[in-house]
Amino acid sequence: MSAENLSPALLERLPSEVRRPAYDRAALKPGIAHIGVGAFHRCHQAEYTDDLLAKDFGRWGLVGINIRPPLLADTLGKQDGLYTRLIRQNDEVEARIIGSLARVVDSQDNAAPALEVLASSEIEMVTMTVTEKGYCHIPSNGALDLDHPDIVHDLANPETPRSVPGILARALELRMATHRRPVTLLSCDNIPTNGIILGNVVRTFAERRGRRLADWIEANVAFPSAMVDRIAPATTEADIDTVEQRFGYRDGAVVVGERFRQWVIEDRFAGCVPRWDRVGATFVDDVTPFEHLKMRVLNGAQTTLSYLGVLGGFEHTFETIADPRLARFVRRMLTEETLPTLMPVPGIQPTAYIEQSLSRLTNIAIRHRNHQIATDGSQKIVQRLLNPIRDRLAKDESIALLSVPVAGWMAYLIKASARFGRAWQVSDPFADKIAAIADRIGSDSKVLVDAILAIDAIFDPSLTANATFRAHVVAGLDGLLSSDPMGFVGQVFAGPTDARLKQPARSA
Repeated sequence: MSAENLSPALLERLPSEVRRPAYDRAALKPGIAHIGVGAFHRCHQAEYTDDLLAKDFGRWGLVGINIRPPLLADTLGKQDGLYTRLIRQNDEVEARIIGSLARVVDSQDNAAPALEVLASSEIEMVTMTVTEKGYCHIPSNGALDLDHPDIVHDLANPETPRSVPGILARALELRMATHRRPVTLLSCDNIPTNGIILGNVVRTFAERRGRRLADWIEANVAFPSAMVDRIAPATTEADIDTVEQRFGYRDGAVVVGERFRQWVIEDRFAGCVPRWDRVGATFVDDVTPFEHLKMRVLNGAQTTLSYLGVLGGFEHTFETIADPRLARFVRRMLTEETLPTLMPVPGIQPTAYIEQSLSRLTNIAIRHRNHQIATDGSQKIVQRLLNPIRDRLAKDESIALLSVPVAGWMAYLIKASARFGRAWQVSDPFADKIAAIADRIGSDSKVLVDAILAIDAIFDPSLTANATFRAHVVAGLDGLLSSDPMGFVGQVFAGPTDARLKQPARSA
């Protein structure tokens, strides 16, 4: 006999160890729209909102919107927005039902359902987790990519948009034409100065529509930046089975996360604001120091371990960091090269933060696949690796370690090409371009690096013109494309950090 599915009717019959919403969901009114209802949102912002509703109930129910797959009706829709959030720390499992999603909306086929919600006068706040590429921006400078196919479409068809900037601009235009209520657009994506980037792409799009809309946005819309942190890997069938086996019910929308969570939000809003700062979030004047710390340390470690882990034959982060060579490499990279680039953060000691971050990655219950972390690396390496490299070079300091994961990203995409045997499937906006480069050039590391560094949407020309940077990346790619990439990594941290530049290049 199959287990009963999660539903409002089941809540009162759940085992006592499963925590339930501590407020009357029947009285829940929507005030926040969220675009991109994936695992991270459900494990982070939706949980904070659930905490807020329990502490200080108000009109802050969430309307979850997906404009990309998957369909929400098939999972959350069937459960009236309810789902289980599991906290997993090695052998420990903690279950909680999150009830802050008042309803869900699928808008994958056309933008109309999303626009109806976003333009509504009841929505005071729009949050989003649409991944880096959802902003249709140029990673190297943050500007709207006017050549992006979706942006080209939306500028020609503004009433039927399909991009995030196009949908938001159209929703703001509808708000301006109807109730004119102010609204805050809050990015919760893991990109630096995410509020600035979101503001840039929406304003640029709006300016193409006319000065009137752009002026209204300037006066009535806020784009605060935010830093978000919690490791929440993609849900697996094993996670769904865990809920059924341990707690006796079926939930097709389970999410899994670690115990640690953090949310730092720039205190710059338009209109009414959910007081997430009452339940653990932090409102600050400047998010930048927190962004630098998290992106360069935790995310820098994740990116480094993902590429080197795949090249070394490891499936998950916790397995990768269990390898002594890779653990020593990433710790030395963060301590020697990343740490000196960090801005002071009130109340946080950088070396302790490094150790805390690396410890989080050893959690064997968080089965974060290296290939998942490696997804869309071209959108991530600027803030995680290239910016600290740029800071180091400005002071004439070594980048011997930081340059290795840059070469690792290149090697990861190169080895997915036909000429290199399609070692694995990859997902990256520049995957096809780099595969074509690899197919054309073959194994000559210097020529490969020259061609890849010429992609100025990723690599700022002032950085690629730096001879030290180019030399280190060439040496790194040569070593990582060799027959013993892990041996190469071991050599890098074993001796002087510039010793590998003195090694002869691998034969093409």
